[in-house]
Amino acid sequence: MLLVFEDLHWIDSETQAFLDGLIESLPTARALLLVNFRPEYEHPWGRKTYYTQLRLDPLPPEGAEALLNALLGEDRTLARLTRVLIDRTEGNPFFLEESVRTLVETQVLVGERGAYRVAKALDAWQIPATAQAILAARIDRLAPEDKRLLQAASVIGKDAPFALLQAIADMPEDSLRQGLTHLQAAEFLYEASLFPDLEYTFKHALTHEVAYGSVLQDRRRALHARIADAIEALYLERLTEHVERLAHHAFRGEVWAKAVGYLRQAGAKAFARSAHPEAVAHFEQALTALTHLPETREWMGQAVDLRFDLRNSLYPLGQLNRLLGHLGDAEVLAVRLDDPRRLGWVSVYMSQHLWVTGHPTEARTFGQSALANATTVGDFALSAAANYHLGLACHASGDYLMAESCFRMVVQLLEGNLCRERCGLEGFPAMLSRAYLAWTLAERGQFSEGIIQGQEGIRIAQTVDHPFSLTMAYRGLGSLYCVQGDFDHAVPVLERGLALSRDSNMTLLTPTVMGWLGYAYAVARRGAEGLSLLREAVAGIESMGIGAFHALQCVQLGEAYLLTDRAEDALALASRALSIARERRQRGYEAYALRLLGAIATHRDSPDVEMTEAHYHQAMALAEELGMRPPVAHCRLGLGKLFRRTGEGVKAQEHLSTAATMYREMDMRFWLAKAEAALGPPHETSR
Repeated sequence: MLLVFEDLHWIDSETQAFLDGLIESLPTARALLLVNFRPEYEHPWGRKTYYTQLRLDPLPPEGAEALLNALLGEDRTLARLTRVLIDRTEGNPFFLEESVRTLVETQVLVGERGAYRVAKALDAWQIPATAQAILAARIDRLAPEDKRLLQAASVIGKDAPFALLQAIADMPEDSLRQGLTHLQAAEFLYEASLFPDLEYTFKHALTHEVAYGSVLQDRRRALHARIADAIEALYLERLTEHVERLAHHAFRGEVWAKAVGYLRQAGAKAFARSAHPEAVAHFEQALTALTHLPETREWMGQAVDLRFDLRNSLYPLGQLNRLLGHLGDAEVLAVRLDDPRRLGWVSVYMSQHLWVTGHPTEARTFGQSALANATTVGDFALSAAANYHLGLACHASGDYLMAESCFRMVVQLLEGNLCRERCGLEGFPAMLSRAYLAWTLAERGQFSEGIIQGQEGIRIAQTVDHPFSLTMAYRGLGSLYCVQGDFDHAVPVLERGLALSRDSNMTLLTPTVMGWLGYAYAVARRGAEGLSLLREAVAGIESMGIGAFHALQCVQLGEAYLLTDRAEDALALASRALSIARERRQRGYEAYALRLLGAIATHRDSPDVEMTEAHYHQAMALAEELGMRPPVAHCRLGLGKLFRRTGEGVKAQEHLSTAATMYREMDMRFWLAKAEAALGPPHETSR
C-alpha cells in the first residue's frame, strides 16, 4: 500500500496527530509512506530505523532541458530561449513551469503544450528574476474579479472550502463558480476534494504565499474577521474541530477577545497530545492578543492562567528561563488579584522550578506554602499538585520518608477514575507520583512494593497514551531496577523511555533517562555505550540548568569511568558530585558521592586505608540517617573488600557478611553475587 502526504510545512494539528500515529504503526504494516516538506518543517522521526530522507535538489542542466523539451517541444526557434530559462531558473522545476506559463500568457510563445514556437524577439521576453515575481505578475494579469477571488481564497488558507469562499466572496454563486473555473484553467487552484465538502487548494505553497501577499492589509484583516464569523456559522456543532482555524483568523482579523479564547483552546488541544512547541506558539499568541484588551480583573485572571498554560508546555521542552519569567509575571498579577488559589499555583510551579534547578530546600518551602493555600481554598487539584511537588523537593533533599508520604497522598487522592486528572500539571500526577514513589522506595530498599507502584504507573500511563507521563513512568521503574541491580529488566524499560522521550521531543526528560540507561549499560559490561550516553546526559542537564539530577549523574558517570579503569576521571567526577550535592543540600546524592570516593580509593593499587575508610563511614552514616539501605550495603561491601586487601580478615568477613545479608534481604541478587564472591578464602583479593 502506498500513502502520500504532500507539503507537510502546511500541516494542521489534527492531521499531524494522525500522521504521527500512522508512522508509529508502520513497522508492522506492509505500506510505503511518502511525504514531502520544506526544510523548515520539523518532525520527530529522524531516529526511526525505517525512515529515510531524500533531499530534492534543483534539476541538473540536462534534466531541466528534458523538462523544457516536454513542455515546449523542439521547434528550432526555442533553442536560445531554453538556454535562457535554464540559466535564469537554475533548474527549479516549479520556476521553469511558471516561466513557461508567463511566456504563453504574454504571447512570447504561441502554439500548444509540447509544440510551441517563439513569436517575439529577444527584447520582448519578460522573464522575472524570481518565481515569486513571476507569480505576482501572473496574478496581476488576471481579470479584477478573478484576482479578488484568488486573494480571498488565499486569506482562507492553502486549502479553501467552497462554503467559506461563498460566505466571503460577495458574488453570486454562478459568478463564483465561473471565477473558480478560470482560476483552475490558469492552474492557480485545483479541486482538492468533492466529498464530504467541495474544497479547492492552491497549486503550490508559493502560489498561496504570493497571492496572500498581494492582499492589502486592511482588506486582509477584514477578510480574516469575516472568515472567523463564517466558520462559526457554518460549523456551529463542530467548532472544536476548527479551533486552530478560528484562532488563526480571529488573531489575523484582530478580533482580540475571540482570538484569546480560541488560541487558548488551540493551545490546550496541542498540549493534550504533547505537541508542546505548537502549544507554546498558541499560548504566546493568546498573550499577545490579550494585550489589546482593556485591563480588568477578568483580564488579569486570564493573563495569569495563560502563563500557567505556557509554563506547562515550556517545562517538558526544558526552557526553564522562559518559564521562570512567565511565573514572575503571574505572581505579580496574582498578588494584585489577591487570589489565594492562583497564588497557590504560583507556589506549586515555583516549587518545581526550584527543585529542577537544584534548590530543594527553597522548593520545599514553596511546596509547603502551596499545600497551605490548597487547604485554605479547599482546592482538590491544587492539593494533589502541591503534595507531588513537595514530594519532589523532599526526595531531592534526601528526606525519603516525607517524600514517600507525599507521593502516597497523591496516589490516594487520585484513585480510580481520578487518575486521569491532570491537576494543572504537564503530566498526570497519579502516574508521576507512582514513578517517584517507585524510585523513593528503591532508595530505602523496598523493591517489591516499588516494582508494583512502578508497573502500575506504566499501566495507567499507557491507557491515557500520554508521552510525558509514560516517559516518567519508564524512568521511575528503570531507576528502581538500576538501584536494585536488576539490569536485565532496567535496560529494556529505559530504552523504551529514551526512545519515547526523543520521539516526543521531551527535551527535559531525555538526559535523565539517558543517564540511567548509560549507568545500566556501564554496570552490565557495555562500558563504551554507557560512557557515551552518560557524557551526553551530563552535558544535556548542564546546558539546560537541570540541577535536580546534576550530582547524581556525575556520580553515575564517575562509576562508569571507574568500571572502565579510568580512576582519575572517576575521582574528578566524584569530587565534583560531592561539591554539588553539599552546595545544594542534596544529602542522598552526597552519600552516593562519598561511597564512590571510597570505591575509587579501594580500586587503587596502594589505597590510603584511613582516607578510604573515612569516605565509606561518612557515606554509611549519612545513608543510615536517611534510611538508604542499598548504599549502606554498598559501603559494607566496599569496606569488606578494602580490609580483605589489607589482610584484616576478621573485619573483612564482618562487613562482607553484613553486606551479603542486606543484599539477600532486599533481593539485590547482582550485588549479592559480588558480596558472596568476595567472601572467599582470606588469601584471595577482589575488586
